Amino acid sequence: MDFHEFSLIYPDSAAKARHEDGVGTPDIDMFTLEELGLPEILETRSRDLSEFFTMDPEVIRYRIATFDDMLRCPALTEMLNKLVPVLNDIKELRRLEADSGNTDDYLSSITEIELYVSSIRVLQECLTAVKDQLESPAFRALATLVIELAESDYYRELNQKLEELTQRVREIKSVTVGVNLDAQLRPSSAGVLSVNAEPFKSGDVLDKILRLNFKSDQYTCIANLVPFGKKQNENQKMALSLAFNSAINDVYRSSLRSWKKIVQTYVLENTEFLLDLMPEFEFLVRGTQMLHALREKGCPLCVPDIRPMKEHAFSARGLYNPCVALKIEDEIVANDLVFDEKATIYVLTGPNRGGKSVITCALGLAQIMMQLGMYVPAEEASLSPVDGIYTHFPTGAEDTIDKGRLGEECARLGEIFDCITGESLVLLDESLSSTGSYEASYIAAEVLGGLAHVGCRCLFSTHLHELAAEIDRINERSMKDRGVAIDTLVAGIEGEGKRSFRITRAKPDGKSYARDIADSYGLTYESILSRVDGDKA
Repeated sequence: MDFHEFSLIYPDSAAKARHEDGVGTPDIDMFTLEELGLPEILETRSRDLSEFFTMDPEVIRYRIATFDDMLRCPALTEMLNKLVPVLNDIKELRRLEADSGNTDDYLSSITEIELYVSSIRVLQECLTAVKDQLESPAFRALATLVIELAESDYYRELNQKLEELTQRVREIKSVTVGVNLDAQLRPSSAGVLSVNAEPFKSGDVLDKILRLNFKSDQYTCIANLVPFGKKQNENQKMALSLAFNSAINDVYRSSLRSWKKIVQTYVLENTEFLLDLMPEFEFLVRGTQMLHALREKGCPLCVPDIRPMKEHAFSARGLYNPCVALKIEDEIVANDLVFDEKATIYVLTGPNRGGKSVITCALGLAQIMMQLGMYVPAEEASLSPVDGIYTHFPTGAEDTIDKGRLGEECARLGEIFDCITGESLVLLDESLSSTGSYEASYIAAEVLGGLAHVGCRCLFSTHLHELAAEIDRINERSMKDRGVAIDTLVAGIEGEGKRSFRITRAKPDGKSYARDIADSYGLTYESILSRVDGDKA
């Protein structure tokens, strides 16, 4: 495999090219990730996380194997963490060279080669040590490429030549400069007299005269040395630095000219390969950190069974919300969730703070992690890729000047219908909460009918308990148009109003929920009478 075709997250150059062309890339944007509360630990700096999503099962399996190696071999994460700063230094060196417009800076060329050699050394040392533990095609291929490169005659020659030249350059301790003055004793021109292996020392002219020992003491100044940059602004310091570097470049120009050609024909080409991989390195490190953090908390993770898109599969046992799991000290409550021929769309009802939003986000995050090529937060999961995830969560910041809150909510819901297909996932959390229950239930029923007609998977978390009474009617109407089935889920409450955060497939009983909540706050009729009469007594 050629270096330039290699990737840690795509099985081959064809798969990578398809992804870059937008083929097999789902519509999952950063706004959706923010609404689902994706943990900060997964945020990448060099590229939006949304650019890593895929619908290709082959790519997903390839990445899962890569993550598996990183979880089993912590040295791989350590290797990438060491490598990225070195590559950032190379990028910064190139930026400075581009900004200065000086393409003949031979000292910078040597520095870049040193950084390149350092990056290969980091890769070689780690991959050689863990080579027998690697199982993923990605890291096994990288190990083969790097070890072959590091053991090649060309690379050894490169190191030898680098050592010789850097030794010569690093031996420079001082520069002797001749300066011509004008009639007003101002510097008019200057030139390098010599490049020295000895540093200059402070001295006293009188002491030197009295000792009459000028020849053997050529590196002692006739006055005290002044710290470089003292009483100079940044521009003056930069000018002096550039002058000295230019002088050294001139002295070594002949021996370094051939070296520059090596940089252009070989090193620049291979550092470009490593620089191109930097977003992948960061993505894998961040993803591994998140998975490792979940494992440390004892949360289960599974390799998903990836089903064809046309199956519209989502079946998870022991599903939980990884964001919540990383934040709380208590054990996370897990639930089972299955989309099947009896229910492609669910209406989830239950009390406030009963776990509705948590499970809604858990569903979206499981789908997201699978389509990033990561493990899924569940004990067992079987999922089909989706072509997009569309969310409608209350933000509290809708532009209500023209449409009002309800109008804005309806407009956002309408935009979802402009995008979705039967292979999409729609997550609605407390949508239409800005209006009364009658209007909200009517609009919600129409929206559910439309979603059923499209045939997408959907979880609609809502406070509208009475909407459940409309499900049979909505199903009857949509089935005539070959729509998919809608069913109900409830967020459970245990005795005395205690929330269990368990999600069950059942018909909701809005009155019982209201009774439990009212009772827990002492707001039932009996409790109020007891309180009022007790106060009077």
